[in-house]
Amino acid sequence: MTITKPPQLSFSAASSPLCSLKGSLLTVAVLTFLSLFYLSLNSLRTPPPSPIVLESTIHVPQTKDEDYSDVYHSPDSFRLNYAEMERKFKIYIYPDGDPNTFFQTPRKVTGKYASEGYFFKNIRESHFRTLDPEEADLFFVPVSPHKMRGNGTSYEEMTVIVRDYVDGLIAKYPYWNRTLGADHFFVTCHDVGVRAFEGSPVMIKNTIRVVCSPSYNVGFIPHKDVALPQVLQPFALPAGGNDVENRTTLGFWAGHRNSKIRVILARVWENDTELDISNNRINRATGHLVYQKRFYRTKFCICPGGSQVNSARITDSIHYGCVPVILSDYYDLPFSDILDWRKFAVVLRERDVYDLKQILKNITQSEFVSLHNNLVKVQKHFQWNTPPVKFDAFHMIMYELWLRHHVIKY
Repeated sequence: MTITKPPQLSFSAASSPLCSLKGSLLTVAVLTFLSLFYLSLNSLRTPPPSPIVLESTIHVPQTKDEDYSDVYHSPDSFRLNYAEMERKFKIYIYPDGDPNTFFQTPRKVTGKYASEGYFFKNIRESHFRTLDPEEADLFFVPVSPHKMRGNGTSYEEMTVIVRDYVDGLIAKYPYWNRTLGADHFFVTCHDVGVRAFEGSPVMIKNTIRVVCSPSYNVGFIPHKDVALPQVLQPFALPAGGNDVENRTTLGFWAGHRNSKIRVILARVWENDTELDISNNRINRATGHLVYQKRFYRTKFCICPGGSQVNSARITDSIHYGCVPVILSDYYDLPFSDILDWRKFAVVLRERDVYDLKQILKNITQSEFVSLHNNLVKVQKHFQWNTPPVKFDAFHMIMYELWLRHHVIKY
């Protein structure tokens, strides 16, 4: 008799689905662990995203007239910060003082000290001005030593007037004491103006000084103070530029010998046949606007410091399209936080005066053309307008102030 055993389930057959499921879960777990381990390890080797990349995602409209080229140290930063400045920056002007004598309005907006007058006028016409001191980023102390000088005020009297005026602001308003004056600034384009504030040491030490004589050896502090360009407006002739084929003279300078470097420049080069150097200003009797017309025919215009390191000749050169040759030590050039001067000017030390011609002749034609073309791009920054115009000298000064106000904490 045959006994038939009941069918038995194979152990392996019955457990195969369960094993398959467990294997899959194990595989997923292993892969997940390896992926997380790889990502963690990779994050240790990979630096965080650059702030510049993050900033570039901010969209700021750019018009066809805006050229953010390599004449700027950081074109992207300038573009973004300028736009933010336009939206947010506010200045409060102290209303105290007699506008008919010393305060608020300089005596004129022409001549070699016109920059002071234009700033006083522009700040009142601009949208940066606020009548609410509580929303102000900076405070403008509107003292015009240039006007005092025009009224015949002596230097000794100026220092007393400025001291008393500033002491009055400190006593009357609470804003000075928040930073001891670090968020205050004054503007002057006359060397006497700088001296007039010596009667108030806190103004020299603490405030932002916007001055036309930014020399390191007379107490100018570059990270605090601002170099104001000395612009001789109105210009006698239209702007030059894009005219390199007309510039056949290698270098040009004419002026008074009122500094050591000018005396050396005239003595060494006044008889040279390739450099047009005169140790006196060109007499008007020789013809109409002869001096200004020389700028149109010259490649490089020599800009030696005079009684101060600065000179209106620098902005004259820029306006007329002649590449300026800066020949002045200890000079913090205007807008040097923003503009790369070596892209549109030749910057030398005073000791280089003896090799001046060879230095200029070593600059190739293609290098000169590049300097000249870049010079045309920055002309708008060295022009005053009323009312002020975007990117002009007023707005560039405001941008310099905008940069400085960020470091003031209170």
